[in-house]
Amino acid sequence: MKNFKDLLADWIEREGNVLASMSDRIFDHPEPAYHEEYASGLLEDYLEAQGFAVERGLGSLKTAFRAVWTSGTGGLRIGLLCEYDALPNGHSCGHQMQGPAIAGAAAAIKALLPGNYTLVVYGTPAEEGAGGKVTMLEEGYLQDLDVALMMHGGPATQTDARSMAKISATVTFYGKSAHAALKPEDGISALDALLLSFQGIEFLREHVKEDSRMHYTIKNAGGSANVVPAEASGEFVLRSYDSAYLDYLILRFEQIIQGAALMAGATSEIQYHRRYEGKIPARRLNQLLMEQAEYFHAPNCQLPREKTGSTDFANVMYRIPGSCIRVAFVAPGTSSHSQEFLDAGKTPAAHDAVIYAGKILAAAVCELVEQPGLMKEIRQEFEKEKSRH
Repeated sequence: MKNFKDLLADWIEREGNVLASMSDRIFDHPEPAYHEEYASGLLEDYLEAQGFAVERGLGSLKTAFRAVWTSGTGGLRIGLLCEYDALPNGHSCGHQMQGPAIAGAAAAIKALLPGNYTLVVYGTPAEEGAGGKVTMLEEGYLQDLDVALMMHGGPATQTDARSMAKISATVTFYGKSAHAALKPEDGISALDALLLSFQGIEFLREHVKEDSRMHYTIKNAGGSANVVPAEASGEFVLRSYDSAYLDYLILRFEQIIQGAALMAGATSEIQYHRRYEGKIPARRLNQLLMEQAEYFHAPNCQLPREKTGSTDFANVMYRIPGSCIRVAFVAPGTSSHSQEFLDAGKTPAAHDAVIYAGKILAAAVCELVEQPGLMKEIRQEFEKEKSRH
């Protein structure tokens, strides 16, 4: 007799053509952050037809949703999260695959898995640079979960060990305009202050942890060359694999801005933007997902990625244990956001990735429900790791 993992996998396999079609339809209707009406509606309709209680639109986000199924009484509240926003050139990050994989896993679990648990599917818009999950957390969503799982396409089947905490800022310097040839002594150059701040960042690089990242660019140089610029602005990004160390980088950054303004005789203003935390490592949960990937013979299984960028999913993982399984569908070494990633979006390999991810996530949920001690182990590791970050 087959175990529940195999039964779940069989269900998803039978539903495979429907899920692949959903992926293709989302791919063919790329929508930017906060405007994912087609994708969210497609997923909401599917989950509602499968018997989930679907809440369409959450807080200020009209394209976010929550779909809930409760089995028995009590037990874990298990979250399956999906993204579906596109980049300006289309789905070159593969988000079209996430919703169908998550929806397929959720539907299979509801249809077949007994036990005491609540399954919550969250549609999370605006991941690409807008941090939709951060808004959802701020408005009280995603905090009803005990554990959160996701999927993503990639060049290998693997998880992430960690990610970079990140904050960006717009810095504006204010000086005094003057004719640069006739009376430069009457001017205070805001651009001088901006350039001095860039130089300060360069000197700081030697004195921070080597895995820190600091980027900058000129946003407004202040105008024509024959006028002392009264205003200039730049964009800055600070990153660290440790959220606590990011706080230290922010302190040093602010000192540099203050010093640059002082040297130029200008004043400064810092406007911070959305902050992403670093992921709290969930290695046991990562292991659980990879065990299922290997069980179903997912392609190109690899060790967890130790170096990654920044993601709003990390803000969820900063609060509860979470993990994202990346499933191979492009050639090794292919970069996300690339033309190659986009070109592979409707290939048989992309369709297979949807099915593999659905099986992996459904089987992982099955393990969490059937082995109560497993979640205790995951939670204990999470609390221990969080105390270090």
